Amino acid sequence: MKKIFFILALAGAVLSCEQKPNTLTSKEKADGWVLLFDGQTLNGWRDFKGTSLTGPWEVQDGTIWTDGKGDDGNGYIVTDREYANFDLKWEWKIARGGNSGLIYHAVEAPQYSVPYVTGPEYQIIDDDNWEEVNGYPLEPWQRCAVDYAMYVPDFETRILKPAGEWNQSEIIFDNGHVTYLLNGKVTVEFDAWTPDWFARKNAGKWSHAPEYGLSRTGHISIQDHGYPASFRNIKIKELPTKPIEKDLFNGKDLTGWTLYGKDKWYVENGELVCESGEDSSDYGYLATDEYYDDFDLTVEFKQEANGNSGVFFRSTVTPPARVNGWQVEVAPKGNDTAGIYESYGRGWLVQIPEEKEGILKEGEWNTLRILAQGPRIQTWLNGEPMVDITDEKVGLIKNETILFPSSLPPDIVGLRKQGLRHG
Repeated sequence: MKKIFFILALAGAVLSCEQKPNTLTSKEKADGWVLLFDGQTLNGWRDFKGTSLTGPWEVQDGTIWTDGKGDDGNGYIVTDREYANFDLKWEWKIARGGNSGLIYHAVEAPQYSVPYVTGPEYQIIDDDNWEEVNGYPLEPWQRCAVDYAMYVPDFETRILKPAGEWNQSEIIFDNGHVTYLLNGKVTVEFDAWTPDWFARKNAGKWSHAPEYGLSRTGHISIQDHGYPASFRNIKIKELPTKPIEKDLFNGKDLTGWTLYGKDKWYVENGELVCESGEDSSDYGYLATDEYYDDFDLTVEFKQEANGNSGVFFRSTVTPPARVNGWQVEVAPKGNDTAGIYESYGRGWLVQIPEEKEGILKEGEWNTLRILAQGPRIQTWLNGEPMVDITDEKVGLIKNETILFPSSLPPDIVGLRKQGLRHG
């Protein structure tokens, strides 16, 4: 009897200490963890690019539950907030033969109809019953706990519980170093924005999604992909962003850049040179492969013909060569070099006063500096302050590319000694 009594008492002790779903311990709170789901409401979540919830989502028995009737039009909900670097944990279970996913760094903009063309996805899927239920096999890059269409785990060591049972997943995104875990075991670990990462992106499913995976911040999204699924215990701990310094131009070739449009860019004598095309209606842009948020950029330029160039920042490119964003002007004397022009429709935000036009050295090397800190943008030309503005619209756009436009009419612009610090 004593033995039986001891076992029952121990079981009761274990049960009494079990943490309730959708709660945080005192230690977790002290460590900076925050719940993204309170277990009772969907506060803090809404439709992708929406202001409310209209899709097939509801709270059921302390879970975020979706009925499996979602599609690309209404199958995604996102957090109100955006996140950059984080440790994210959640639990999930899915229907037999089902498919779902969790996407992070999703960008909301008119040109993006779904989150996954910008945000990487932690795949959630029932590997064991997929082929029987759906009639065709999964590719390795489609299986559970992969970085969808990019990185796959060792499936022999992966721990996956059957459909209908709870699994725990985790994503750690630490300044580009990424780790996925499933039920406490690492499935994939990789570094974003490396040559290997870009090679995978450009060779596979994302070759026609130029903005995929580039954003350094964005919304977290969960997916109804046509199958019932449940989520709970969604919690996040934000990690600090680490400023870095890097050269954008290596002085040898165009590594790290993508050319848009018909104009010619090449490296000669350690300088980045542009030659505009014969058709003055054509524009050309050389864009960084990576995105940047707040930054301190310096670039030296020499303009050798009567044309127009500049530096676009917080900008997006729609192939073949349409750019939306803000440009720090580079132009002949009297044409507002270091001023700021917006291509979204407002035109000039700041033009340069006449008394500062003499700071530009025509036919010589000039140094342009751009400092972007949230909504505040400052420029300097040859060490002299030129622009200092705070603009709410500029501050809303983050993590976009940096571009150098070619000049019109035809001319040559040399660029050298580029550096960037961002955080």
